Amino acid sequence: MDFLVIGGDAAGMSAASRAKRNQPDMNVTVLEQTMDVSYSACGMPYNISDPNRDIDDLVVRQAQVFRDKQGINLLTGYRARSIDPEAQTVKAVDYSGKEATFQYDYLLIATGASPIMPDIEGIDSSGVLPLKGLSDGRNIKAYLRQNDVRQAVLVGMGYIGLEMSESLRERGIEVVGTTRGFMRNYDEQIAGVVKETLAAHDVSLYTDHTVEKIEKNGKNLSVVCKDKRLEADMVVMGLGVRPNSEIAADAGIKLGPKDSIAVDRKVETSLPEIFSAGDCADAYHVVTGEKVYIPLALVANRAGWTAADRICGKNVYLQGIAGSAVFKVFELEVARTGLSVKQAEEAGFDPASVTIKARSRAHAHPGATSIWVHMVGDRESGRLLGTQMVGKEGVAHRIKGPTVALHAHMTVQDFSQTDLAYAPPFSPVWDPMLTAANQLVKRL
Repeated sequence: MDFLVIGGDAAGMSAASRAKRNQPDMNVTVLEQTMDVSYSACGMPYNISDPNRDIDDLVVRQAQVFRDKQGINLLTGYRARSIDPEAQTVKAVDYSGKEATFQYDYLLIATGASPIMPDIEGIDSSGVLPLKGLSDGRNIKAYLRQNDVRQAVLVGMGYIGLEMSESLRERGIEVVGTTRGFMRNYDEQIAGVVKETLAAHDVSLYTDHTVEKIEKNGKNLSVVCKDKRLEADMVVMGLGVRPNSEIAADAGIKLGPKDSIAVDRKVETSLPEIFSAGDCADAYHVVTGEKVYIPLALVANRAGWTAADRICGKNVYLQGIAGSAVFKVFELEVARTGLSVKQAEEAGFDPASVTIKARSRAHAHPGATSIWVHMVGDRESGRLLGTQMVGKEGVAHRIKGPTVALHAHMTVQDFSQTDLAYAPPFSPVWDPMLTAANQLVKRL
């Protein structure tokens, strides 16, 4: 059996490795257009903050290990150009321009996503840098090493922008962030705590600003908005990502939200023997049951496993995702899972919400800090719909409780009765999760 994988990062290499474990005699070939495979992209902002760390520290497993120890035919520097579903072939070109054709019995498209780079004047100027793949991180570290960067402008203040604001401030660089909307899917009070922390660390934030062009004057850059001109030595683009789905669309495969590749719960596409996983594919939301495009690292790895198990005859499927996310910005932990009030309304629910302020530890225990919890429920069914949190400690792991509750379709009342562990160094008797749930029960 010939299993061909397009893309050698999280989903692709998880699928290839799993397939070889399931069936060691299977012929597994991976086409990766870069020279990098199996690396921790989420660790790049933290690596960039330290000029003495090599960006290649983020590589989890070297390409040669997959070849030598697992027998995977991993071809780096190969870019897939087209898929012929009838002939079951993929045409590719290597780094030298030589073309090659690969036959498959089963195909996995794991082409990932690319950073959004708007079509504006100056976007291709030297010093205007995205951050998505390992090569992007390598470019940013090289630029910082080779240039006297004293001020940086972050275009887009999503997770990448917020993490990079801390990373660059740690290197003594002045940071200005510009965004069309700040943390739009977060509760205002949660977002407000993050804003205050950015200001406390001298990160200037300009909201509701759209970049019109970027001007290059010698080594200096100017980010031009309608009513603002921001000077910089470097510009980091963090406007989000778009799925790399063109090769699938050209082959006649149906697309889903935001032009991601549409897959079912078995990660099968609309064409037989073709699967898709990772940041290029959509997924089902466990709260709404609808298709969404939320690229997540865990989902990519799990979907890669699912594809490999399916082609090996195992009857497995993906339950779905809750959109769970957590990030660090300076001393804050910020987390969310499920739907915001606005998203719940758009999905047809009748949402009610509460935002409470509690303590991370028992009131008499030293070191306690504040935690804000925002919780959303449905008036009609009583279901828990989503939770958001921010605080200096105890946030990143607490979010896992409501995430499990969302997967189990629990009501707010049921969640308020859960037996959460208590000890003074870790929580008040009434955990902030339970306090928020109890208040939301009243509101519902």
